[in-house]
Amino acid sequence: MQVDQYVYFALKSERMSAEEMTARLGLEADEITIRGSRRSEPPRPAVHSWKISVPRSSLPVDDMITALVDRLEPYASAIGALAEELDRDEPGHTAVMQVVRFFGEDEEDEDSEEEWMTEVPTRPRPLGWHLDRRVLDFLQATRAELDVDEYGDTL
Repeated sequence: MQVDQYVYFALKSERMSAEEMTARLGLEADEITIRGSRRSEPPRPAVHSWKISVPRSSLPVDDMITALVDRLEPYASAIGALAEELDRDEPGHTAVMQVVRFFGEDEEDEDSEEEWMTEVPTRPRPLGWHLDRRVLDFLQATRAELDVDEYGDTL
């Protein structure tokens, strides 16, 4: 089974720009979006967003999440304070850790189980992952929701 996956952490706001979020946090985003930059009515994207990401990788998804937390943990209290401020003034939650996984068929012929098992270190585990206490504490400190999207071929 082929797995394509990525992980990111985002702050979202209808009112505060990503540039202001960057200034408040003291951390440059990997990616930003500007509310209404593609279409003004209705605004698309619907919100400004500030994102720190872990690119697509063959790492297990829990290792990708750990790498993201390693990068953001020094800023957790500042992120949490900003998320709390945004949550007071805006509908919904403004902080999110997003996990996205796409499951598909291998493009080449299926290997025998023994051959596949020798490849495990270079391929994501297709099923099963966990969040340890450190990650849960980070999510709580940053007031973030965990959003997991998993998609698969339906042939």
